[in-house]
This record gives sequence, C-alpha cells and structure tokens, in this order.
Amino acid sequence: MGEASVRPRAAVVVTGSELLTGAISDRNGPWVARELGGLGFEVSHVLVVGDRPDDLAAALRFAADAGAALVVTSGGLGPTADDLTAEVVAGFAGVPLELDEPMRAHIAAILAAWAARTGFDGPALEEANRKQAMVPRGAVALAPVGTAPGLVVRTAGPLVVVLPGPPRELQGMWPAALASEPLAELLAGVPRAASRSLRYFGLPESEIAATLRELDVRDVEVTTCLRRSELEVDLRPRPGAEDTAAALASELAQRHARHLVSADGAGTDELVAAGLLAKGATVATGESCTGGMLASRLVDRAGSSAYVAGGVVAYSNEAKTALLDVPAELIAAHGAVSPEVARALADGARKRFGADVGIGITGVAGPDGGTAAKPVGYVCFCVTTGDGLVLARDPQLPGGRADVRERATDVGMHLLLRAVRG
Repeated sequence: MGEASVRPRAAVVVTGSELLTGAISDRNGPWVARELGGLGFEVSHVLVVGDRPDDLAAALRFAADAGAALVVTSGGLGPTADDLTAEVVAGFAGVPLELDEPMRAHIAAILAAWAARTGFDGPALEEANRKQAMVPRGAVALAPVGTAPGLVVRTAGPLVVVLPGPPRELQGMWPAALASEPLAELLAGVPRAASRSLRYFGLPESEIAATLRELDVRDVEVTTCLRRSELEVDLRPRPGAEDTAAALASELAQRHARHLVSADGAGTDELVAAGLLAKGATVATGESCTGGMLASRLVDRAGSSAYVAGGVVAYSNEAKTALLDVPAELIAAHGAVSPEVARALADGARKRFGADVGIGITGVAGPDGGTAAKPVGYVCFCVTTGDGLVLARDPQLPGGRADVRERATDVGMHLLLRAVRG
C-alpha cells in the first residue's frame, strides 16, 4: 500500500500581499509545514496568495482538489478592510458569518486596555472589535493571542484551520488549534510520524546519493537539504517500514561517520551548547571578519549565559592588540589574516574573559583586499583550550562577502563542536 493512501495530505495557505512583493519573508508557511510533517501529514503544498478574496478562495479549492484533508491558513484575520480570511472560509464552507458574542466581549476587554494606553477609542475601535468576532456558523473559535481569534471550520472537503498572521500569535495559538475537537478527531486517525534525521558537515550530496543507489530505500522517502553548511538527510518511512528506516539510518551513519554531526537530528548549535554545559565549560570569541556573527550564534539559544563568557570584535589591527593582546610585531610579521594571529585571538579571548575555550577568526571577506597568497575567502580559524588543545584551519571559502562570513561562522561552530567533543 502506498504512503499517500494511508497518510493524509495537508496544505498551508499563507495570505498577505506584502509577502508577494518581497516586503517581508514568509515565516509561517515553513513553520506550519514542519509542524504538520511532525504530526504525520504529507504536506503537499505551501501556497502564498495576496489579500484578494478570489485568490484565497482559489487556493482553498486547489488544496481541496489536491486531496488535502487539512488546510491551515495564516493571515487576514485583523480589523482592516483587506482582512477577509474568515469571510472567504465561510463562503468556502457554505455557511454565513455570525457574531460570536462571548468572543466580542473577550476582544473588547483586550482592546479596552489598549485604548486606555493609547487614547484611541470610539466607533472605529468598536467596529474593528465586531469584525474580528464574526465567525463562520458552526466553527470553533480559538481565543486570540493578540486581538484576532483563530477558527477551526468543518467543510464538505478539508478541515480548515484559520490562524493569524503574526508568527508570535500563530505559534502561540497552535496548541489550542491542536486541542480543538475537530482537529483532535482528525489527528486521531493520522499515523504517527517516524522520521529520522542525520546531519553531516563537509559531505557533498553526491556521496549520499551514491550510497542510496546501493541500498534498498523503496519504503523510505529520503530527502536532503543543505542548510548552514550542514547536509541534512531526512528519512521518512511509510507506515510499517520503521525498521527499514532505522537500518538505513544506521548504514548511512556508519558509511559516512567521518563527516557525521549527529544521527538523531541534533544540530551543531545544540550540540555545542550541550557539550559546554556537560563539561561545565565556558567559551569566548575573538572575531575579525565575522564581526560578531559567531558570538551571536552562541548566544542565540536560551540559557547561553551559562556557557558564553563573552566576545570581542577586533576588526582593526589596533583593536586586536589593545583588546586581545595580539602582539603588534606578530601582525607585522605574518599579517592580520594568518594562522598565527587567529591563534593569538583565541588565546587573547580566552584569557580576557577567563574562559575554558577560546576561538579566533580572521579572514579576507572581500570583495576587495585579497592577494595571490591570501585570496578573498581565505579565513584562518583557531580554537584553544585551557588544557592545551589547539585546533586550527585556514580554508578558502567560496562565495561573496556575505557567503564568506556566514560560512566562516559555520566552520567556527564546527571547530567548537570538535573541541567540546574532545
């Protein structure tokens, strides 16, 4: 039996003309798609449409015709004239909009507090309140995280979940949507996801492709994606083929063990944090060409104050000497971009912050400044620890200025991972 016949399909419809013009990037579509995949749905489409009723209605019909059992929409639930998602979904379901009085009162209480702070009150606010409390007949209304409620609407075709556009509100409302009776009933019949994920660093996709050609993967869907310089290999078995996927994951991990970051889907940032915490160690950064990007990655995780001691962006030679004690004569002898200066940056950062691990990065990000000996993309890395470990690399990274800086940050994170793993 094929997977499509046992695993229900789902689609995501994201509304917002600003997404089509490129004014902002869509964050909701990928997030919802990942959530749906984790719940066991086969996500068939992620559609982005403008704030036009006909386009939204067409997207709903398209998803239904594609066999979606569930459609999740995002956006178009606010108080303005172009917020028409509730109206369009009601039309798609063939039911009228009705005023939900308890929801109107709930939103009114939220808006009253806002009006008291801002001084905006009156008929316009009351009309906005009433508009947002209009829900399709028979729909389950979800309490707002901002001011707009969500909706779960049964139709003759797919179940439609309507969520607000701001990512914070959408993600905050998601648990309530999952717990609603219509969606919980649908989820009860969805086979649980049993996907596996492996992550590699420095391994080309062609190597995985060659391995897969040698192995039996008929009952396992394999997808690869290069993200943050890591090759993610996702294995999604058809129901009943979980053991096959486990064996395939084990074989892939063994065959490419040299480049394996994790066999359980854990990313480098997560592993670096876990490794530092397990050792009770702290890290400090001395960055030049990456301009603080590595420190930003390290502190991006909650709880990073437990293992990040600090960092210095030492861009000029004078800053390298004054802030991280890089000897001026060392720079004069070897150049600011050199393995020797990277080592001095790592040691200087570690000593300045009293950290257990230090990392130094210096390079030629471009587009100018390269030479025959040190071309654009040449970056020197060094990680040192208090117990004498030294890891150094000086690759030439491809791409433009932004690419070099991003890839240098990735390499720095992987060197830190090697250091904390010993």
